Amino acid sequence: MATVACVSRRVSSYARYFRDVTRVYASWRVNGGFERFRKGTELLVAASVTFLLAQQCLRPKVVHALKLRKREDDLQKAVRLTTRERRFIKFASVAYDGQLYMTPQDFLDSVIDAEPRPRFKRRVLTDQELEVMRNSTSSLRHGSSHMFRNLRDKGIISYTEYLFLLSILTKPKTGFQIAFNMFDTDGNERVDKTEFLVIRRLLGGSMKERDLDELSKRALRAIIAPSEENPCMAKLRETRPTKSNEITSNSYMEKIFSHAWRGRHGCETKEELEQLQERQKTPEEIQGQFIDDDQGLQRRHAVDTTLMIHFFGKDGTNELRYEDFRRFMENLQHEILELEFHEFSKGHDTINELDFAKILLRYTYLEPDEYDKYLDRMLDRADLHIGITFEEFRRFYQFLNNLDDFSIAMRMYTLADHPISKDEFQRAVKICTGSMLSTHIIDTVFALFDEDGDGQLSYKEFIAIMKDRLHRGFKSQLRNEGWEAFKYCVKQEMKAP
Repeated sequence: MATVACVSRRVSSYARYFRDVTRVYASWRVNGGFERFRKGTELLVAASVTFLLAQQCLRPKVVHALKLRKREDDLQKAVRLTTRERRFIKFASVAYDGQLYMTPQDFLDSVIDAEPRPRFKRRVLTDQELEVMRNSTSSLRHGSSHMFRNLRDKGIISYTEYLFLLSILTKPKTGFQIAFNMFDTDGNERVDKTEFLVIRRLLGGSMKERDLDELSKRALRAIIAPSEENPCMAKLRETRPTKSNEITSNSYMEKIFSHAWRGRHGCETKEELEQLQERQKTPEEIQGQFIDDDQGLQRRHAVDTTLMIHFFGKDGTNELRYEDFRRFMENLQHEILELEFHEFSKGHDTINELDFAKILLRYTYLEPDEYDKYLDRMLDRADLHIGITFEEFRRFYQFLNNLDDFSIAMRMYTLADHPISKDEFQRAVKICTGSMLSTHIIDTVFALFDEDGDGQLSYKEFIAIMKDRLHRGFKSQLRNEGWEAFKYCVKQEMKAP
């Protein structure tokens, strides 16, 4: 109780001060001071909010994410990649001295599969590993239709060779024989390493900016794969032989592979990396750096690839006969077709007709509903379900490699692109390839492309889809969005009756 009394006395001594504050507040409120303070506060808050909003509206908008995205777009414009270039970069699993390479297994995967095999990062080869690969490469006389599968990861394929191998899969043999004859000065159908490098570059690249006369260009147009390159792509530079009689390949893309991609996928010395970072300030400077550099991919990295060792030996002095090269082409085509066939045969000797149709439509650009209609036609034909052998499958793709000749023959025969009968189809195949397709294959193809069931083949549709299949997804396609797509749509509507 004594404690409570003590606290009460102390509180009462301060109470008189609170009475004075209460009197002042009551007097201030009666005289209107409180109302003036409230209005002043409201005006101050309103003015502050107005000032902040005006500052936000008038301040220039700076979005850092947008700036980064814009810079990335500028860099992509400086380094334009074609479909084949993007695919090579995606599947190339090894690098040596900053240059990207595919292994033989990478090449097989790039042709057969949509995506590369999972990997943690790209493997950087050492000199010792490269020497092991050289020793693992067989000579040309020991070539077989299992060469790429046997080598697996014990070999390297450059970007130029990748294009060259793709052309082997899509072009007839006669075109390559013409190329050999062009460089065969003594008529023995043999070429040395230097001459073959020229052939490889011509058959694997674009016709633009070649140092060739018109007659040579016209002869090569029949054997060079259709260009997939962007029209805005930088043109190939002039070529000239080096002191060691090597062929310099100075294409813009090859410069990119030996410089722009080195920091990401290859290895740099510290001095080279510092110099490259100092120079790479803007897209224009980056592009100018590649154009001013006189060392292309093949000259900068004088590495003997697996194909070069296979064709010309470890010392590079062997000569390549066309007969041996023809056998190499046949083995490569046979190996790719075997992989595709076994993917669907599952250990059997035949594939069913529905799987054959899926293989034909594999790389085509069809809408899902349209794709299903093709397969439904095969399901409705129970009389065709007897199976397709590998030999029938191989002969049909031999015919596809001569599709351009077949197209010309049919245009000359029908004149107006009318539907064609089975007999007309077989006759044209015999003329173009020198061999006959089995009756069962022709029946299957006609069942797939016969829309109205009249026993006639829709010529235009068949050629268009087979060209897509032949080029294995590398054929350029019109964009389905943006200004270019809009212009294309307007043109098509204006053409319509």
